[in-house]
Amino acid sequence: MMVYVYMSLSMFFSGLIMFSLKRKHLLLMLLSIELMVVALYMSMFIYLSLLDNDYFFSMIYLTFSVCEGALGLSVLVTMIRTHGNDYFQSFNLLW
Repeated sequence: MMVYVYMSLSMFFSGLIMFSLKRKHLLLMLLSIELMVVALYMSMFIYLSLLDNDYFFSMIYLTFSVCEGALGLSVLVTMIRTHGNDYFQSFNLLW
């Protein structure tokens, strides 16, 4: 059981490192956020299975994570349509 806990922690921290290193592309940032969401879901599922609770909260979490993913993809598509790429350098928030 501890193998799954260590695996979810390593997934989360690798997603966090990837998020901080690949901050130039929006698509790579969204993928790293989704990796962190999956790692958090895995650790929450392990925690709930140890306590013998129901998994209703995990379904709510999955619902919100899907909504977050759809919102991120819509921002990505809008950014590509208006600017032509997903670089943050070409996307100026001040102008």
